[in-house]
Amino acid sequence: MSARYPVGRRLRILDVGPGQGTQALRLARAGHEVTGLEPDPVMLGALHEALAAEPEGIRERVRLVQGDGRETGAHFTPGSFDIVLCHGVLMYVPEPDPMLAGLARVLAPGGLLSLLVRNADALAMRPGLAGDWDTALAAFDSPVYTNRIGLEARADRREALTATLAGIGAPLHTWYGVRVFTDQALDGREPPAGPELERLLLAETRAGRTDPYRAVAALLHLCGVRG
Repeated sequence: MSARYPVGRRLRILDVGPGQGTQALRLARAGHEVTGLEPDPVMLGALHEALAAEPEGIRERVRLVQGDGRETGAHFTPGSFDIVLCHGVLMYVPEPDPMLAGLARVLAPGGLLSLLVRNADALAMRPGLAGDWDTALAAFDSPVYTNRIGLEARADRREALTATLAGIGAPLHTWYGVRVFTDQALDGREPPAGPELERLLLAETRAGRTDPYRAVAALLHLCGVRG
């Protein structure tokens, strides 16, 4: 964001599916006005609890709305936000295009639509590297998979999302790979500390910005800009 907006500018941000609010609260602490749109009442309750523990100045910058990302038109007027974040949500939406069109409509001109999705072009990588050949072979033929918490989800292809973003008036500006090297890490494993963590993050950052590595990342981070 710092590369696109002047330092110190207070941005209007919509976080679609904020979950426990880690991202939303971090942005509010940085001075931005954040709206969280969360359909799950349990998650929304946890977010309300987390927000209650924050100082008053931060609480005043956060608005929480119970609702679905596919219904933004029922909650917000066109051009309401400078940034819309939709991270880790599209994999649970069977038909993402109508939802993405709605997200683009609530962006102000020049606003940023930030998507974090499962990479269908690399869906066979994790099971293949783990020696799970049946799952790896199935991943070549279908974007549907079972995630680590046992839920059925769906991956997206960068080419298809690029076309969708162009069609909804928020063409792709840039994209990154996420979890190029670390997607095989075991659940619950503590990350390294100190200099080793710094090297890990540097390697992931470099790979996520560099071809051909970013194309086989577990996740894709795509940024479209509203025309």
